[in-house]
Amino acid sequence: MSNKNFKKFSFSCLFKKNTNLNLHEPSFDNQEIKDVKTCIKKKNVSTSGSLTKIFEKKISSIIKCKHVIATNSGTSALHLALITLGVQKGDEVLMPSLNYIASANACLYLGAKPHFVDVDTETLGVDPKSLNEYLLKNTLLKNGKCINRKTRNQIKSIICLHTFGHPCKINEIKKISKKFKLSIIEDAAEALGSYYKKRHVGAFGDIGILSFNGNKIITTGGGGAILTNNYKYAKRILSLATIYKKKHPWKYEYDNLGYNYRMPSLNSAIGLSQIKKLKNFVSKKRRLYKIYEKKTSKLKLFKLFKEPINCKSNYWLQTIILKNDNIKLRNQIIINSHKDGIKVRPVWRPLHKSKYLKKMPRMKLKNTQILENRLINLPSSPDITNILS
Repeated sequence: MSNKNFKKFSFSCLFKKNTNLNLHEPSFDNQEIKDVKTCIKKKNVSTSGSLTKIFEKKISSIIKCKHVIATNSGTSALHLALITLGVQKGDEVLMPSLNYIASANACLYLGAKPHFVDVDTETLGVDPKSLNEYLLKNTLLKNGKCINRKTRNQIKSIICLHTFGHPCKINEIKKISKKFKLSIIEDAAEALGSYYKKRHVGAFGDIGILSFNGNKIITTGGGGAILTNNYKYAKRILSLATIYKKKHPWKYEYDNLGYNYRMPSLNSAIGLSQIKKLKNFVSKKRRLYKIYEKKTSKLKLFKLFKEPINCKSNYWLQTIILKNDNIKLRNQIIINSHKDGIKVRPVWRPLHKSKYLKKMPRMKLKNTQILENRLINLPSSPDITNILS
């Protein structure tokens, strides 16, 4: 198909006629309804309810992580992770610009500065090679701290994202972080059910986070979780998430500044129903990749993104990459598909292009710009395999 003809292309050709599809929808059945009704009847709905601890244990057993603290969002999980790792006003935190906005915002909540780094085209995550070269040239180690030569601020942490559920090169990033004295926050918001070298992502870094928003592979409606194998971190995170309230039958006394970030038991009831289906959801999504791969194999102007080597991805969002760096063509395909009821989307607008983030420090973002122009996410709900044409 030529570029000219491709301007008329719509992803509706992959589905049965008159199909309308959102990008990603949750999958529920009577089990969620039953469990939520039970939760309400027992009035076990608040942040002090019993189901949240049970949900945390289920997540812990899947990820093989010692400590899990469920929160009311992935963003609040990032915020608490940064606080726990000592990020303060004036510090800098490395993160990919090809990223959801929550990472940058969580830094700004603390008066810290997001510092944008590039990604690689193999994983869509942080590019270890360019990161190492950049830090060698632009930082110095002083008293065990990584200092930005230009701003003189300490670069304290790195947030590495497992983009669309595909594991990044986390072992290489860990080596670089150790070399430059950086703590690691592993953003596995999209990656529950994904593995790197047979180990579940989210447990490689100092702290990991998950999201259970309505568009994630399993959902609690709204919610997230913090993962860590460090007891001291876990103890502090739990205190922070429960406004540092002292345990007492009736007194309201607080040890420090805290946040009302705990996941309510009502949300956990949904999560406990959903977690039973995780393996099935991952299986369906991996099957969906195979179907998309077969159906798009003859379309010469793009390719379907495949999980990186040494990885087993949950394929949270199926993603195509245009072979030509042509944002106008990308936009036209998205417009055509939306007109036909297929709600594909572009990748996030790179964070450094947001007005309030333009002056933040960054390296050259060559791959980020290329991928912005080429990436399109396809409908990826686990139950859509039966409506593909």
